[in-house]
Amino acid sequence: MPRLNYQIILHVMGLLLLCNGGFMLSAVLMSWFYDDGVTMEISTAALITLFIGTLLMFTTRGHRKEVKKREGYIIVTFGWIFMALSGTLPYVISEAVPGFTNAFFETMSGYTTTGASIMNDIEVVPEGILFWRSLTHWIGGMGIIVLAIAILPLLGIGGMQLFAAEAPGPSADKLKPRITDTAKRLWLIYVSYTAAETILLSAAGMSFFDAINHAMSTLSTGGFSTKNASMAYWNDQPVIQYIIIIFMFLAGSNFVMSYFSFKGKVQRVLQDEEFRWYFIFIAAFTAISSVIVYLQADVGLSSIDHPMVWGEAESAFRHSLFQVLTVITTTGFISADYTMWTPFLTIFFFGMFFLGGSAGSTAGGVKVMRHIIMIRNGVTEFKRTLHPNAILPVRFNKKSISGKIVFNILGFFILYMLAFIIGSVVLAALDLDFQTAIGGAASSLGNIGPAFGGLSPVNNFDMLPSFGKWWCAFLMLIGRLELFTVLIILTPFFWRNR
Repeated sequence: MPRLNYQIILHVMGLLLLCNGGFMLSAVLMSWFYDDGVTMEISTAALITLFIGTLLMFTTRGHRKEVKKREGYIIVTFGWIFMALSGTLPYVISEAVPGFTNAFFETMSGYTTTGASIMNDIEVVPEGILFWRSLTHWIGGMGIIVLAIAILPLLGIGGMQLFAAEAPGPSADKLKPRITDTAKRLWLIYVSYTAAETILLSAAGMSFFDAINHAMSTLSTGGFSTKNASMAYWNDQPVIQYIIIIFMFLAGSNFVMSYFSFKGKVQRVLQDEEFRWYFIFIAAFTAISSVIVYLQADVGLSSIDHPMVWGEAESAFRHSLFQVLTVITTTGFISADYTMWTPFLTIFFFGMFFLGGSAGSTAGGVKVMRHIIMIRNGVTEFKRTLHPNAILPVRFNKKSISGKIVFNILGFFILYMLAFIIGSVVLAALDLDFQTAIGGAASSLGNIGPAFGGLSPVNNFDMLPSFGKWWCAFLMLIGRLELFTVLIILTPFFWRNR
């Protein structure tokens, strides 16, 4: 096996740091505009990041322009780590977040669009820092889209080859110029959605600062808010929550479906099996939750601070829909504490932790597509038992799926559940109770944010010991990057030259 092309790896790391530093400069402008007292600190962080990025790119400018699979795995994994490390600088230099462990946790939670936070009083944090916090979501969210479109199918990760067939550009064997065109189109959609949501939220009564921060958090399915109560702060303004609901739905769906919609190919969107099941799951789960919350409104709505302005039925529906969407799309916003609802709904929502949004979305989790194929493979195995000589392929979107992809998806799910079990055991070993341990592991791995027990929606992750924060940050990373991408780097054979 040929040696790794370290120069191009470092060159890409430098490019990523330059981009990160550029985004930090926008946080500098926001800090200067609001005169929040940390403009110099964020400027220093930006300059340090830009300097290191420039240095890396300059010293590796003669690199061999060739990226193979091993370099691909390293670039994706260490790209996220480099971004997270540099992203801690505004927190550390401004001292807005106490300690490097907390700063790294907050930053990794941002870039992986998890939304778990260690901040106890968000509303006293300077505007420039809050804007940077939301920006980490937005950067990570679009990074995931490009990753799913252009990189993972080439690496053969978790059955994402299926998604490559739907994307308007990527080749299944090597990078081509059309991938650049695809990335540009998806960036345009992503930016347009963000701008549209910002305008709508502002028109509905949010301040511009709150609107742009929540728009970035929504489209990235991240969940960082500028308010301690998250979206419950606007419980007396249902229009704002419905706007968030619409854009959470769009962010959790395949962005290629948005591309097809804008191209006028609506029929193709409606015929897409993953999109249909994504909609069906949300509708069915919302109906179940709404009925239970409405019938037990004294329990279900007890955690809602503001009065129900449109009636109990509407309130039950809105909060159920909001919480179902925020969990399925792994956004992590909160309009009510669903852990205070009935025990059935607590288990019900915990099950949704393992669903996830669509492939090619900014959502985390297992993904709807994988669940559909696993279920269909299970049904097919029943048929094969009765008809052992029959040729019974697993189908998705009216196409036969190769056995290699089915096995890849099954392997991914087994590895995902194994990571959840090990993650829970490690957290339990830190003297966390059962609900907190399994909730923290499932939430971190699925990039969801709020969990259960001590990590419920009304609490945060600051109560974790230092090692627990590093462990959850690791779970966020492997969950965000589809497990195989990170874990394969930890194997000895990956680093052998032959």
